[in-house]
Amino acid sequence: MMVLLIALLSGAMFAGLVYYLVAGVKFNAAWQPGESPLARHLNNRRRARFNDQLPDALATMSNALRAGLSINQAFESVIENGQHPLSDEFRILVQSIKVGMSMEEALETMTERVGSEDLLLVNTAILISRKTGGNVTEIFDKISDTIRARMKIERKIKTLTAQGKLQGIIVSLMPVFLALIMTMLKPEMMIGFFLSPVGAISVLVTIVLIVLGWWMISKIVKIDI
Repeated sequence: MMVLLIALLSGAMFAGLVYYLVAGVKFNAAWQPGESPLARHLNNRRRARFNDQLPDALATMSNALRAGLSINQAFESVIENGQHPLSDEFRILVQSIKVGMSMEEALETMTERVGSEDLLLVNTAILISRKTGGNVTEIFDKISDTIRARMKIERKIKTLTAQGKLQGIIVSLMPVFLALIMTMLKPEMMIGFFLSPVGAISVLVTIVLIVLGWWMISKIVKIDI
C-alpha cells in the first residue's frame, strides 16, 4: 500500500512538473501566451533572433531614407529584405498603420509585443524625430553600432560561461547515468530499491536537488548586459 501511494505521488509530481514546463505552449504561434519555462524559452529565442536581425534592418531603413523614401516605405523595404521573425513583426506594423492605427500606437504595440529593449530605442528615436525633427539616418546608424557592440560582448560572455554550463549539465546527468549503469549491472537490486519507500523517496529528493542545482548554476552563469 505504501509503495502504491508513493508511486501515485511520484506520478502526480511528474505530471505537475511536465505541466509547469509546457503549460500555455501553442504550436505554430508567433509569440507564446503562456508563462511556463518552455513558453518563455521559445519567446526568448524568437526575441533573440529579432535582435540579431535588427541592426541589418536599421541599415536597410537608413539607406531607404537616404534615397528619399518615407518612413513607411522604409518599413516596407525591411519587409521585402528582412527575414523571419523581424519581417513578420514589421508586416504587422505596416498593416496596423494601413487600417487606421497611428504610427505612435502601432510602434508602441509592436514594442510591447516583442519586448525588445533594442526595439524600444528604435521606437523612441522614431517618435522623437517625428515630433522634434532631426537626422533619423544618423540615429539609426548609432543605434545599429550600439546593438552590434552589445551583441559582441554577449557572445564573449557566452563563450566564457560555456564551461560552467557544461559542468552543470555533466553534474546533473551523472546521477541518472549511474542509476542506469547500476540497473543494468544489478537489475534485481535496483528495481527492488526503486520500489521500496526509501528508494522512491531518494529518487524524488535526487530529482529535486538536480533541478535546484541546475537552476542555481543557470542563475550564476547568466549575466545581463
